[in-house]
Amino acid sequence: MKIIGSYVSPYVRKVLACLALKGLDYEIDPITPFFGDDEFERLSPLRRIPVLVDGDLSLCDSSVICAYLDEAYPGHPLLPADPKDRARARWLEEFADSRMGDVFIWGLFYPLVVHPAVWGEKGDMARAENTLAEDAPAVLDYLEGQVPADGFLFGDIGLADISIATFFRNAALARFTIDAARWPKTAAYVARALAHPAFAGLLPFEEAQIRTTPAGRREALIAAGAPLSAATCGTATPKKGVMAL
Repeated sequence: MKIIGSYVSPYVRKVLACLALKGLDYEIDPITPFFGDDEFERLSPLRRIPVLVDGDLSLCDSSVICAYLDEAYPGHPLLPADPKDRARARWLEEFADSRMGDVFIWGLFYPLVVHPAVWGEKGDMARAENTLAEDAPAVLDYLEGQVPADGFLFGDIGLADISIATFFRNAALARFTIDAARWPKTAAYVARALAHPAFAGLLPFEEAQIRTTPAGRREALIAAGAPLSAATCGTATPKKGVMAL
């Protein structure tokens, strides 16, 4: 099984954490979506990550991939058994992927981290300021009413917890922290989730990637023990996708 996508992507991290919960082995081609060749574009026509290749099957979109993993492979269930809980878990995954992705990735991580690092230009500071002042607090207000005071949403950690927590790792890379005095349940819940081995085991690879340029990424990740694929879809220069901001 092969994953194409960067360890720093919240959507790739989501899939990798689910693979860890399932106990599934994989190899990874750790490219960012901007540094992908024609083969990457064939597999991911929107030039977005992650991509899963499992034998003769290739899939895009983290939600599609995680649903496939849960249906195709036994082991740790990613969704709860009760139909009402499953529906709520799917909603929270959608809320995370769509609204939290828009707020914490496109509204914060992209202008503050990706824009200067990849394109060498200043990001949209007005949007980042609005994210911090209005959008992020609104998301946290909602989560504070949804997450449990202890443990995880539906017993053991699952897809909904992973989908929510992954975005706060990227938010932290953009120097955002949850105000624990204002949102105590959410702050404690996210800390519990990110400390789980499914996430914590990925942290050395994320840090190795962050410390290097795309040119030196593979060597740094190999040194850190990441399960890299022999071949790569990576390129030396970036190219924007059709949906890139």
